[in-house]
Amino acid sequence: MRIGIPKESHQEEKRIALAPAGVDALVKSGHTVFIETGAGADSHFTDEEFRNVGANIVYNVEEVYQRSEMIVKVAPLTEEEADMLQEEQTIFSFLYLAVGKKNIIEKLLKKKITAIAYELIEKDDQLPILQSMSEIAGQLAIQMGERFLGSDFPNSRGILMGGIAGVAPAAVVILGAGVVGFHAAQAAHARGAHVIVLDKDLRRLKRIKNDISQNITTVAANPYTIARGAKFADLLIGAVQIKAEKTPNLVTEAMVKTMKKGAVVVDVSIDQGGCVETSRPTSISDPVFILHNVIHYCVPNMPALVSRTASYGLTNVSLEYILEIADNGLSRALLGNNGLAKGVCTFSGFCSNESIAEAFNIEYRRLHLFSTN
Repeated sequence: MRIGIPKESHQEEKRIALAPAGVDALVKSGHTVFIETGAGADSHFTDEEFRNVGANIVYNVEEVYQRSEMIVKVAPLTEEEADMLQEEQTIFSFLYLAVGKKNIIEKLLKKKITAIAYELIEKDDQLPILQSMSEIAGQLAIQMGERFLGSDFPNSRGILMGGIAGVAPAAVVILGAGVVGFHAAQAAHARGAHVIVLDKDLRRLKRIKNDISQNITTVAANPYTIARGAKFADLLIGAVQIKAEKTPNLVTEAMVKTMKKGAVVVDVSIDQGGCVETSRPTSISDPVFILHNVIHYCVPNMPALVSRTASYGLTNVSLEYILEIADNGLSRALLGNNGLAKGVCTFSGFCSNESIAEAFNIEYRRLHLFSTN
């Protein structure tokens, strides 16, 4: 199979879809890989490293799209990238179509693109590719929150995360005890913060207690406890994720207005719309805004801050699926791997994800009806 890896162009994205080790595995399996020149530069991978493992370096992005059967990338499609996709091509990337633009999904349907979303692929009731990035995002949420709690940022609270003898530590309130929330709690606890985690799932809360520390406060999430948590927080982490759907605004604007002056919100859920009503996407170069005296950090692609680690992590979990498609062909791979098939959003001109179809009021067809074509 001919596989293309373009240089990322979306929102200061610094990751690359495959590290050299992943490209090496594809080439040794008999596949051809086209990589746009400079695609790995922001992750500190050179063209020469990719060339040494057998990749073909091409010098414009259009050539990558035109010569490839499958495009493998990181960030959700821009309109320009959707325009470059070829008829009946496969795209394998984070997509977040439910919170994207309708005209992008319309282009995917018109061109009969097979769009496979990293964030929807399942394995053993987990989301392995999304979780690899969520581990990173959870740790970074605490790093970024700590940065903007410090006095070097205007209007901040000037708080040391762990406090000192005689001075209380920061109150870190984490909404959601999934992968992001777990790793955020772990990082905040290691820094000595007063950590409070809210979730509806008591099993997840028990895991926080058992696997991190009994000293972490866990609370069953409901509008009342979320409101109390927001008011108490020096740092509020939004770590809510609902598969293939827009994240609900669990922290309302009214709750934000009650927060401490200079408190920090890090809304990791912003990839899927955000769980804080006052959130809006920001960027790595301009990461925060202040509203109601609360500092909001809402960068959708946080793992790009540690692009080399993230690129290796992405390669580790995505390569098996890329190889499965390349070695067996698309239809056989989807028929043989139900977890991979769950990542398919569009196929043969139809939307094959019910939540996305409902969000855009477009026709939905179950994948198995036409997966053997």
